[in-house]
Amino acid sequence: MGKSLDVRRAIIARFDEELRFFRGWMERPKAVGSIIPTSGVTARRMASIVRPERADDLVLELGPGTGVITRAILERGVKPENLVSVEYSPDFAERLREDFPGVNIVEGDAFDLETVLAPWKEHRFDSVISGLPLLNFPLEKRISLVESLLDILPPGRPVVQLTYGALSPVPPGRGDYSVARFDFIIRNIPPTHLWLYRRGSHT
Repeated sequence: MGKSLDVRRAIIARFDEELRFFRGWMERPKAVGSIIPTSGVTARRMASIVRPERADDLVLELGPGTGVITRAILERGVKPENLVSVEYSPDFAERLREDFPGVNIVEGDAFDLETVLAPWKEHRFDSVISGLPLLNFPLEKRISLVESLLDILPPGRPVVQLTYGALSPVPPGRGDYSVARFDFIIRNIPPTHLWLYRRGSHT
């Protein structure tokens, strides 16, 4: 009986999450990018770039949405106070604060890093995990974002980005960064490509 109840609760929670995500997409389709949240498989793969042996490192998350990736990052051993999650939607940001107490949920525009990361301007982040729908934005804006993100990371540390297109949303040869395909996740709706951007030597 207890197991059956847990299953029902999990189904209800998942439905609630998808409903909130769909509402967010209806209200701001350009900012959300998909009608269904990122799958747990994709979230865990993206979070795998985090170094669990360095739990005190700061990690930056862009576009957490309903928090699927946020949860995967925390499960990697990152302390809540060392995770900064930037969310554009006020509704998503409010729910994230309820679901993830202790995490630094910043409501704002990820393309305006100087403003949203002002409280951490003296700090460097170890990695960036991005669920932003980059293909909804102009190419030059995407390139500028990746360049700015790499400016706050140690040499060799990555930015991981998901996209539903087959090509990197930030093409190689357009700036001071390298581009590498990280994975292709079929168990996501729609199937998702993951890309890594780095500067300098890999560590």
